[in-house]
Amino acid sequence: MSNHNLLVELFVEELPPKALKKLGEAFATVLSDSLKSQGLVAADAAVTAFATPRRLAVHVADVAAKAADRAVQQKLMPVAVALDAAGQPTPALLKKLASVGADASVVPQLKRAPDGKAEALFLDTVVAGASLAEGLQKALDDALGKLPIPKVMTYQLADGWSDVKFVRPAHGLVALHGEAVVNLSALGLTAGRTTRGHRFESKVDTITLRHADTYEQQLREEGAVIASFERRRAEIVRQLQAQAEPLGLTPIDAPELLDEVCALVELPNVLSCQFEPEFLAVPQECLILTMKANQKYFPLLDGHGKLTHRFLLVSNIHPDDAGKVVEGNERVVRPRLADAKFFFDQDRKKPLADRVAGLGKVVYHGKLGSQGERSERVRAIAHGIVNQLRMATLPYTVEAKDEFDVLDSKVKEASTLAKADLLTDMVGEFPELQGIMGGYYARHEGLRDGVAIAIEDHYKPRFAGDALPRNHTGTVVALADKLETLIGLFGIGQLPTGDKDPFALRRHALGVIRILVEKHLPLDLPALIEAALPAFGELIQNPTAALLSFFADRLAVSLRDQGYSAQEVDAVLALSPTRLGDVPRRLEAVRAFAALPESASLAAANKRVGNILKKIEGALPTEVKTELLVEPAEQALAQALKAAKPQADALFERHDYAGSLKTLAALKAPVDAFFDDVMVNADDAALRANRQALLKQLHEAMNRVADLSRLAV
Repeated sequence: MSNHNLLVELFVEELPPKALKKLGEAFATVLSDSLKSQGLVAADAAVTAFATPRRLAVHVADVAAKAADRAVQQKLMPVAVALDAAGQPTPALLKKLASVGADASVVPQLKRAPDGKAEALFLDTVVAGASLAEGLQKALDDALGKLPIPKVMTYQLADGWSDVKFVRPAHGLVALHGEAVVNLSALGLTAGRTTRGHRFESKVDTITLRHADTYEQQLREEGAVIASFERRRAEIVRQLQAQAEPLGLTPIDAPELLDEVCALVELPNVLSCQFEPEFLAVPQECLILTMKANQKYFPLLDGHGKLTHRFLLVSNIHPDDAGKVVEGNERVVRPRLADAKFFFDQDRKKPLADRVAGLGKVVYHGKLGSQGERSERVRAIAHGIVNQLRMATLPYTVEAKDEFDVLDSKVKEASTLAKADLLTDMVGEFPELQGIMGGYYARHEGLRDGVAIAIEDHYKPRFAGDALPRNHTGTVVALADKLETLIGLFGIGQLPTGDKDPFALRRHALGVIRILVEKHLPLDLPALIEAALPAFGELIQNPTAALLSFFADRLAVSLRDQGYSAQEVDAVLALSPTRLGDVPRRLEAVRAFAALPESASLAAANKRVGNILKKIEGALPTEVKTELLVEPAEQALAQALKAAKPQADALFERHDYAGSLKTLAALKAPVDAFFDDVMVNADDAALRANRQALLKQLHEAMNRVADLSRLAV
């Protein structure tokens, strides 16, 4: 058998640009994995994916012409069924042998081996390894069948009768094993060695590939195509920087746009363009979005992150004189920017407050009413959050009371106006700008300090890593907005399932968690949910239990992503802390405790105590009677606990969780001695109950910060 490198290419019409990267990765991964599973390729073989607007390809190193034969042991049936009393094969065994291509002559070679409670007969056979043609055909069929195709097309083949379903019409198939063509077919095509290059820049109409290893080089030199998605993307980045640096500017950071543009060109050519500076009077978010979304341009920013009147385009052609290309794109972008300016000017003619009534005509959800009703719920929930913050800071001075009154007033105004920009022309054209435009229009109207920022920020954080709201008003409104979404949708049974989360509830939950944790808000999550329920009236069923479980899952995932171990996270979350703002301090305290030399012993003892208490039937005793502490070890533990607990509790109440746990580390020696010298389940009922009460007090003292038993190995 000879091994050579393998190249497979499917040449198609222009593929969906937003899906190209995933299509290329999936094609290469599934095809190579299939070859590996069939024994045609080593598990560690190098695999290179290629993807351009008009092709999906993969290069696999060191592929065998034929897979090695494999020894296979096949279970036939229990011995009691296969052989009669004289040890001769039964009709059932003969029938089974015939079904696998054998006969009675192999009976003496059958092996007996235990199979559960009985013995069974096994047949040893050799399965011939697949040929490359057979294995590659299967691998190609697997790859095409498992492509993450966003939408399938149906088209006719050249015979005019046959239909094919695929993401785009396919026009060519290449399969080279070294220099040799592999015989296979797909989508009505037969594999060969010819492909095509760039639609406009290729030096030849047809490229004849000499070898699997010359694919990328020949496409570049003869076809003017950079076949590798990653290399083409890197070349675009290089050219963007090369054009921007002489101007002292920076291309906008837009990875998704970069991927999309990379999927639109086969030989990128970055050109510098500009528009009239007067358009910069429009909010830069509007201009950036229209250039990115509609034209696939890269806006250029100055050193302060401000938009300039220059932008870069990525062309797929390299004309001798690029002036016409630049001029054409500058002419095309001008109406787009003019539209944005028109929307901005028109929107500012009508105050946000005058738009609020119109929200009642905008459907939010069939079971949850209109955006107007939703806005009222957000306002009510936000008011409740302010009251909870007010109560959490009692007792307060007159000045503090005034501050909360002002906050409540700002929150009411911001939550009332927050959704009004949904009825503006700008947000109607660019839904991504909701909130952002509301902030601009609020500033234009001269709304009081903080309200405009709150309107702009109330959707934050919009995504993982996004900034949090910048002021107290925005924090409250953002928290209320996310809670309204979660409670409402959970309350009507619209929960995320698997990968499907159409209302982005996981993102909303993570937003609530981040606000509570990173803003260190003294708020109880269950109380927040319960206080928000009346705003929905009879529209929903109480979702508190399901929602708290959902929050716990999202919090656990988030904490593990931040680098906390599963043990640390489990220890803290096992107590179901209601104030999420305390969770990071608890985690740090658990980590510090785990580093102490006493931690392993105390964690193990804590687990043992928990197991003992679980087995006690009926109510647990609570009072420890000094006169019943008869053993020196239990007397010592009671005294040590009496000394340590007040100090640990005081530190806990001051949220010094690390100090609280460190204080309890002094209990190691008396706890170890107790378990060495004292029989908890004594025959005397009074002694037994007293020792159980002592262990209960110990357990409660040790598990206020976290369930330390989760740290036990």
